[in-house]
Amino acid sequence: MSGSQNKIALVTGGSRGLGKDMAINLARRGVDVMLTYLSNKDRAEAVVAEIQTLGQKAAAFQLDTRAVNSFDSFYQDVAAYLEQQYGDSHFDFLINNAGTGIHSSFAETSEEQFDDMVNIHFKGVFFLTQKGLSLINDGGRIVNISTGLARFSFPGYAAYAAMKGGIEVLTRYIARELGARKITANIVAPGAIATDFGGGAVRDNQDVNNMISGLTALGRVGLPDDIGGVVAFLCSEEAGWINGQRIEVSGGIFL
Repeated sequence: MSGSQNKIALVTGGSRGLGKDMAINLARRGVDVMLTYLSNKDRAEAVVAEIQTLGQKAAAFQLDTRAVNSFDSFYQDVAAYLEQQYGDSHFDFLINNAGTGIHSSFAETSEEQFDDMVNIHFKGVFFLTQKGLSLINDGGRIVNISTGLARFSFPGYAAYAAMKGGIEVLTRYIARELGARKITANIVAPGAIATDFGGGAVRDNQDVNNMISGLTALGRVGLPDDIGGVVAFLCSEEAGWINGQRIEVSGGIFL
């Protein structure tokens, strides 16, 4: 068990965007970080280096969260790394952040697109969490990522948002069933964020940016910095009594 040593987090999709910001914020709070990347090893290694300059240990692992049949070997690699670095194969926090979006109307969404959303945002999260249970310390934390689009509706996100709605329900069940191990599970639902997600529309399209800002109580779109600290907080001692909750981090859109 990781008693006196640093807590350790696993952040999926940690090489860019929100996942990178989560990883950096965890490191700033004294948490060691393992992050996954899909294809861009260089960017992942750059985040690892940045975390190391903050005085924390870090490592990057390649992972396609769609490929459930790869999860056993992935966790074998993670366990081997932990054993080598810490003399123990357990970690504390699982942050299920990896994902991609599609923008397609309900009428035009293909079965292939739908299946991709299921595999990335629902099936992958379900089984990556399930298969990680034996490595997560008692008293650990699971943080899943949803979207404001699970509460309000923008045309074009039916498949994506429906998967996130499923994960919101699943998170409550995980919290209920892992309570005996004192593991909490919560879900963070970002509003529209200026990243390269979904082709970068919120960041790069001024009309979209202005529209979102006008609908938001705080009068701007979200930034990655707005999210990472909330995820890190949920992994802190102070947040230990927050469990089974959906926390929307959207600046107050559609209030």
